[in-house]
Amino acid sequence: MNRSFYLISGLLTWAATCCAQTIDIKPNDTRLHYNGRVDVKADSTMLSWSGNGFDISFEGSELKAMLKDETGSNTYNVVIDGAISNKLLIGQYKSWYTLAEGLPVGKHTLQLFKLTEWGMGRSWFYGLSTGAQTRVLAAPAPRKHKVEFYGNSITCGYAILDTAGKDRGTAQFEDNWQSYAAITARHFNADYSCIARSGIGVLISWFPLIMPEMYDRLDATDPNSHWDFKKYTPDLVVINLFQNDSWLVKQPENPQFKARFGTQAPTAEKIIEAYEVFVKNIRKQYPKAHIICALGSMDATRPGSVWPGYVEKAVARSKDPNISTLMFPYKNTPGHPSASEQIAMAEQLIAHVAKKMKW
Repeated sequence: MNRSFYLISGLLTWAATCCAQTIDIKPNDTRLHYNGRVDVKADSTMLSWSGNGFDISFEGSELKAMLKDETGSNTYNVVIDGAISNKLLIGQYKSWYTLAEGLPVGKHTLQLFKLTEWGMGRSWFYGLSTGAQTRVLAAPAPRKHKVEFYGNSITCGYAILDTAGKDRGTAQFEDNWQSYAAITARHFNADYSCIARSGIGVLISWFPLIMPEMYDRLDATDPNSHWDFKKYTPDLVVINLFQNDSWLVKQPENPQFKARFGTQAPTAEKIIEAYEVFVKNIRKQYPKAHIICALGSMDATRPGSVWPGYVEKAVARSKDPNISTLMFPYKNTPGHPSASEQIAMAEQLIAHVAKKMKW
């Protein structure tokens, strides 16, 4: 048999699988509770940021979702009744994915949670098929709190799954669920929004985009896509940036250094000013939120580093009593934080939040 036969046969099999189910719950159904910044339309919901996904409550044993991915590399946790039941790798064609099957009789909650960052591409959710014995219930009750994180690879959960110690940053090794940010949100039973990208900085990144240029986007890849901040008002905002700046301001031959600074690295004053302006922009969007300006746990907080001082000076200038600082100690191990190091960060952040927020 020739290659064309296998190709046609494969497409027919995909078409039969794709069309065998019917969409019973559309993407804009009010019984879906979305997490993070998502673009909800009647026919599809775009999922791009780390932690994007939805919660749903139902009675029954079976639930399937129609999904498609831009790159075929994004992964998702399926969390049923609070426990991870499956991990999905989404392909580049519209397909049905089993979220739940064979569950015991009774009520269940399910969460779909994006493990990978927007740099890995976007996904689209087209709806749910419930099966004859499944009944979708009202949307889950709102969580007790709302939190939002602005960060880089540390917050994304870069290379957490690379237990070989090679610090590889491809999609298969990233897991935002195990990041200090997501752990903290779950600890406080908080809705979770994660605005993060590996390699990003405040003044300079490893690519031609910095956080102040994209923090207010719905689709981070589209400069014309604007997020409506009224749709989500966090009680707590955590900023953990400057790790990439701390490296790149010392690399005058880097193309991004040349594009941002020319031949002269920014002064300490310029660095502090840039951070101060970014925090002020966050404050404008969330007048009542407590903001934690954090840093670490990589070498930006190593002993003798000037970068914690930059953060502290910027915060002191704000004279805002509802902004605090938190420095994660230098982990002094190779690469990005491991799963255990992320847990240690979460424990420190949880203690800080409990003290400041009385949660």
